[in-house]
Parts: sequence; C-alpha cells; structure tokens
Amino acid sequence: MRMHYPLRNAYDSFRLPVGDGHTLYVEQAGNPEGTPVVFFHGGPGGGIDPAHRRYFDPDRYRVVLFDQRGAGRSTPHAALEHNTTWDLIADAERIRERLGIERWQAFGGSWGSTLALAYAVTHPDRVTSLVLRGIFLVRQKEVRWFYQHGASELFPDRFDAFRDHVAEDKRDDLLHAYHELLTSDDDDVRLAAARQWAMWEGATSRLILDDNLVQRCGATAFALALARIEAHYFVNDGFFEKDGWLLEQVHKIRHIPCTVVQGRYDVVCPVRSAWDLKTAWPELQLRIVPDAGHASSEPGIVDALIETTDAYAGLR
Repeated sequence: MRMHYPLRNAYDSFRLPVGDGHTLYVEQAGNPEGTPVVFFHGGPGGGIDPAHRRYFDPDRYRVVLFDQRGAGRSTPHAALEHNTTWDLIADAERIRERLGIERWQAFGGSWGSTLALAYAVTHPDRVTSLVLRGIFLVRQKEVRWFYQHGASELFPDRFDAFRDHVAEDKRDDLLHAYHELLTSDDDDVRLAAARQWAMWEGATSRLILDDNLVQRCGATAFALALARIEAHYFVNDGFFEKDGWLLEQVHKIRHIPCTVVQGRYDVVCPVRSAWDLKTAWPELQLRIVPDAGHASSEPGIVDALIETTDAYAGLR
C-alpha cells in the first residue's frame, strides 16, 4: 500500500493581493520543472496544510497550493465579503498567470472537488487532468443530508449537540439558523456556533471516530473560518445558478482524464454524489475505497490518490 511522500519544505511562498481587500497566501513545493498541479483545499474555509504536499512525488510535480479567501493565512481572516466560487476561480487564474503556468492538473477533495470541477468547466483549456476525492456538488439534498437529516441518523450522539446549540423553534432549518449565529455582531455567539459546527464535521470525517480530530477542528481560528465560510457558501447554494448545475456542465470536460477516489462509508460526502458524477461522465475512473470514510488521510484513500497522481505525472 502506498504511503504519503516524505514532507519537503515549500521552495517558494508569497502573498498575492487579488482585489476587494483580499490577499492570498500561496506556496510552491516539489520540483520547479515538474508537472504543475494546483491543490484546491476543502471547506470552503479549511485552508492548506503541509501534509497536502505529500500526495505528489516531489521529484515529478510542481505543487501550487493556496489558502482560499478568508482561510488559513489569507487575509482578512474568515471574511465573507467578495467571497464566492467565481472569486476563487478567478483567483486560481491569477495565480496561474503570475507563475507563468500554461496548463496544470486540478486536485481537490470534498469542497476542493467542487472547486476543481467548477474551475475545469470554466477553463477547460487550462486543465490537463483532474484528481478528485469525496465528491461534493453542493446540491440541496447533499447539504440537507449533512446539516439537517441523514448523517444525523448515523451519528446521533454527536449530532444532538450540533442541533441543540440552535433555539428549538429554529431547528427545522439548521443551516440558516447557524448562518444567523455565525454572522452575529457578538464575538462570543459567533465563536460558540463555529465550534459546534466544526466539531460536528470533525466527528464524522473518519471511518473510526477520532476525538483528537474533533478537538482540533474546534480550535478557535480554524473553526471560525471553516464554519462562517461554509455556511456562507451553502446558504447561497455554492453560488451556482441552479441546483445540480455542475452535473449539467460536465459535457465540457469529458475529454479531460479524471479519477475520483471515494470512501465507501463517507458520511460527509456520500458515495451517491460520486456515482451521479460517474453516470453523467462515463469516461471518469471511479475508485470506491471499501474501508474508508471521508478523510483524505485514511490509508486506502492515500494509496488510491498517490497511485493516481503517480499515473498522471507527466501529463501537460
């Protein structure tokens, strides 16, 4: 079974002003002459981590990673203004042009898969291949599954705390209730809601529940960006013009090599979405990992992702 590549330091990092008061943190790792790949992190609002470099052979890949608007080391932190899917796609193009990259692989999991797909259908001539994990299409039924009813049936012991943080008369629409709390003028209200939101996500992210992960997700700075930006995007349906928009657009990218790695027991982004994408895109390679949940760090997911990036290295 393949394991992560050894961690190497980024060889370049910089801050890129992108307008509307936003400045992105960008870094490059691996081989400056290698196959370019852009890493789209999850959330939205999750930010990048040094471990994200380890899915790529550092001798064969030039890995470009950036914190999306409001996330990680990008500023202003947890900001919602001028923060949409289309802003993020434009940001990726600014980064590509700044670095002089003609075409690159798009890699992303969870929300990162959403953004990678949206970027590809908007700029298909700039994408050499797609490596996706934990497909999320921001359809209303997917959001409702995780934030209202569905995952709640599998993790009732963790969901009840998430639900009960909301006033009883608002529990029939937890997403909008949380959005209201997360955009409150009261710092304490925002932070308390953010912790509950992020810990619910952490509790469901792995096949075997990891309470250490739950507590890390609840850390203040991470939780605030993740919760505020996710709620902002989800109450706005991902800023897509209609429900299911991404599936309707895949005809534009069916010529691009694409592999999807999907945990069979992914509770956050159930396998149904990956299957629906495969149905709309028959050429896509779908690899369902039988003993994995959502997290990219689970052994079977790591193995499949690295096998795929190894296979796609050299595509330009």
